[in-house]
Formats: sequence, structure tokens, C-alpha cells
Amino acid sequence: MTTLRRYLAERLAGAVVTLLGVSVIVFLMVRVLPGDPARVIAGVLASEEEVGRLRSQLELDRPLPVQYGSFLLRLARGNLGVSARTSEPVTRELLGRLPRTVELAVVSSAIATAIGIAAGVAAAACPYSIFDYLLSMATLSGVSMPVYWLGLVLIIVFAIDLNWLPAAGAEEPASIVLPALTLGAFSMALIARMTRSSVLEVLGQDYVRTARAKGLAERAVLWRHALGNALVPIITAVGLQFGALLGGAVLTESVFGWPGLGLLLIDSIFARDYPVVQGIVLTFSALFTLTNLLVDLLYAYVDPRIHYG
Repeated sequence: MTTLRRYLAERLAGAVVTLLGVSVIVFLMVRVLPGDPARVIAGVLASEEEVGRLRSQLELDRPLPVQYGSFLLRLARGNLGVSARTSEPVTRELLGRLPRTVELAVVSSAIATAIGIAAGVAAAACPYSIFDYLLSMATLSGVSMPVYWLGLVLIIVFAIDLNWLPAAGAEEPASIVLPALTLGAFSMALIARMTRSSVLEVLGQDYVRTARAKGLAERAVLWRHALGNALVPIITAVGLQFGALLGGAVLTESVFGWPGLGLLLIDSIFARDYPVVQGIVLTFSALFTLTNLLVDLLYAYVDPRIHYG
């Protein structure tokens, strides 16, 4: 237990350092964009007095080190600031959109994991067959296909031509189907390729040949012995992809008008809403870091031979 606590403490300390680095990058990045943010937010019809008041509210009239120090102090208290567009606390805006993004990421990850593992195991069971080659072509397409292009194709086919599913929004339960398929296509292809290579490697081990020699059914050999011992790299792929799905939802949410953090991020970037942009990027970074930590802890449960020293 002491070893595990020490490992957790080290990982959490590393996560804090990572988030600090991300905060510096985001803080500087949103401020080097051309134009006066206060003027952009206030509008072209705003007076100089109104622009100056808004600039003071956003602390843009202070030196950059002072701005960043103030930002860190607020962050330590759990205060991400106030939105320059809506005058609402950034935390409230993020909490209102976060469940939608998590919902989309969870559904996408579930679809990608189920289909990817099933297809990968099937391809490993019959390597270099027609199905294996077709799967390789499909996974290559899934990895190479731009998210926005796939999303538009699915909208044209299933929403406009066939009229089976909603094209955008989140009003109906079926509205999540097209965004989830679009977002999960890349992960599905990656998980399928990882599953195929991992299971194919395990199938050549001595204990698998022993299981077959004992007369076990091929299905039991594949799913219990081969897949069970190939889970560690597959879990790595699934975990990393889930974290990537949270951040990768930006384009998908924009294409489908899904009311999550990704769509809010795009709107906030165009509006130069610094506090919201910083809060969203930090939230994505924290979720990705937490996902990696949970995946590392899951290794010991899947494979008891793994110890944290």
C-alpha cells in the first residue's frame, strides 16, 4: 500500500507540473494573437471608455507576469475567472457543457472499443485472409479520414438522404449516434489494429499451443487465453484514445452542433474570451492526465505481475 501511495503521489506531482506547463502555454498563446481583445469583445461601436473598462476588468492593462500570477492565485482557489462574453463564472459555464462532452466521449469510446476489439480478434484468428486485408484497408481509412469530412458524409447519407437520424443538436436521444460514430472512427481503427497485433503475438506462445492441444474450443482459446493475456497494450490504446476523444471532440461538436466544451471552445476563441479558453484547455488537460493515471492503475488489476515500485 505504501508503494502504491508513493506512486500515486509521484504521478499527482507530475500531473501538477504538467498542468502548470499547459497553463503557461495557453496563457501566452491566447495573448499573442493579433488585435485588441477588449475591442473585439466590446464591439466596434463601443466607446474608448467602455473598451478601457473592459480591458481593466480582464486585467489586460497589467504586465504579463502580474496577469499570470493573478491567474494562478485564482486557479488555486478553484476560480477560473468570469467569462468576458456572458459575465458568468467560467466554472459554471464549463460545468454546464462538460456532461455533454463526457457523454459523447463515453459513447464513442464504447462503440470504438467493442467494434475494434471484436474486429481485431477476428482478424487475428484468420491472419492474411481476405477479411484481414479488408480490415487493414478499413482501419487505414479510419486512421486517415478527417473527422470533419466523415461527419459531413454521415450527415448527407443518414440525415439528409435517408432521413434516419438527426443532423445536429442534442434534443433527441438519437442525436448522439452520428457524432459518436464520427468521433470514434479513428479510435476504432487504432484499437482494431492494436488488438490484432497483440492477439496475433500471443497466439504464438507456448501456453496457447498447450490450450489447443488439450482440446479447448478455438473460441475459448481466442477470448480467454489470447485476448486475456493481450489486454495490457489494448487497455493502453483504449485509455489514451478516451483521453484524446475528450479533446478531439472540438471538431466533431462543431460539425454537429453538439453543445459541449468543444463547441464552447470554438465560440470562445472567435470571441477572444480568454478566461473560458484557458479554463477549457486546462479541463481537457486535467481529464487526459487523470485518464492516463487510471489506466496505469488498471494494469495491476489486469496483470498481477505488474507492481509499482
